Parts: sequence; structure tokens; C-alpha cells
Amino acid sequence: MTQTRRAHEVDYQIFGDDVQLVEIELDPGETVIAEAGAMNYMEEHITFEPKLGDGSQPGTGLMGKLLGAGKRVLTGESIFMTHFTHSGGAAAGKRKVAFAAPYPGKIVPMDLAQLGGELLCQKDSFLCAAFGTSLGIAFTKRLGTGFFGGEGFILQRLQGDGLAFVHASGMIVKRELSGGETLRVDTGCLVAFTPGVDYSIERAGNLKSMFFGGEGLFLATLRGAGTVWLQSLPFSRLADRILAHAPRAGGSGREDGSILGGLGRMLERD
Repeated sequence: MTQTRRAHEVDYQIFGDDVQLVEIELDPGETVIAEAGAMNYMEEHITFEPKLGDGSQPGTGLMGKLLGAGKRVLTGESIFMTHFTHSGGAAAGKRKVAFAAPYPGKIVPMDLAQLGGELLCQKDSFLCAAFGTSLGIAFTKRLGTGFFGGEGFILQRLQGDGLAFVHASGMIVKRELSGGETLRVDTGCLVAFTPGVDYSIERAGNLKSMFFGGEGLFLATLRGAGTVWLQSLPFSRLADRILAHAPRAGGSGREDGSILGGLGRMLERD
């Protein structure tokens, strides 16, 4: 006997390669929740409303919703989530709404029902999910993880039995860990993992390796049995490279020594 899902059963299609969007198809009465500002386009009969909370617990009162919103503030997200609902009748048929990631990378569909009902991910990776998905926070077990981990002290916890979509930068690598297997990764490259994986931060070798190895002072160590998703190019690393090569205020950028830079200064003096 097939067990009925509590979350809305939505269909989807992902478009694009390096810059992707996910198009969600809704039946009348179905809803998808998303981060504020993620919507790209929506068809007729799709209505949206910002709400406190994810709506996974309809009986929650105002205080419960405020508590949930406060948890989202800790992860650096907006206190409101936008609910997109197909408000047309049966005659309207299926309607679509699309969401885009805020930077180049991949959108990864996660079927929580097939992942044991729970997923832990970095705090800014959530994009959208079927209504009925619960969004919370998970504190890491070790204080060192909070201070030195690329994901910070707080991770997002997605719970439910519906589809959720997370986004990451660069190429996505999916690794399956068997019992007792260990994987060490750059702290910023970790996107998500299932609860069977233990996440901690350890030193990147000896002092020479830590300071001159170029891999940072600490690495994320993943142990246990479960699934891990990694990203090849953390957006923070890309942003650091761009800032390092960007022209500095006052005309001290790298292009100043070129012929064009000199010509520009001559025209400015004239």
C-alpha cells in the first residue's frame, strides 16, 4: 500500500546549464514555498503571499510563527517566506511558476521521502520546496565547527516527505559514504548531507600544511553512512578572487599601468 505524502506533490523541470532555474507545475490548490526574491516568472492564476513560517504546521499560533521567523534570522534569511498557490479552479488546469538561483551553479532536487525525511544543508542553499516541508535550524555539535566551518555554527534542516530544491555554485559532486568511511573536504565546498553523516572540523595537517599548504587552516571531516553533496566552486571563493583583481578606488587598479590607463589619465587632465 502506497503511503500518502503530507507535502504537496509538485512536478518540476530544470532549465539551463551553468545558470539554472526550476519550473514548478502546480495543480489547482497546490502551493510551493520559496525564499523571498527567488521567483523568476509565474503564469496566470498563480497568487503569492509572504507569510511568517513555512506553513508545515497549520495549527501553529502567532508566537510559534514568530519563533520560526526568529530562527530564520539566525541563518541570515528573511523572516518571511513567499507562498505561491494555484488559486484557479479545476477548469484552469495546471499552472507554472519558476525560481532562479542567485548566482551561477546548479539546482539540485531533493526528494525528502527518499532521504529519510531530513536533510542538513548550508544556511543559504535553500531555494524552494513543496508546501508541507518544514524549514528549521540545526546547531552543530562541536563549537570548533561553528568558529571554523565554512557553513558556520548553524545549518538549515529540511524535514518532510516532499520535494525541496537547493542550489550550489559550480559543479555538484554526490558522494555515498558507507559505514565508517571518512571524507575530508574544504569547509566551503559542503552543500548538504543526510543525518547519518557526522560533520566536524579538524586541522589541515601540521603547522606547515596549515599555513603554507594553501588549503586553509581547517578542513571539514565527514564520517558515517549517508549521502554528501559537494560544490566545486564556493561562491565566497569566487567573490574573493573578483575582489582581489578589481580596480581599487582612486585609480590604483591593475589597468592603470596599461596604455589605455595612461591615455585615460591624460584625457582627465585635459
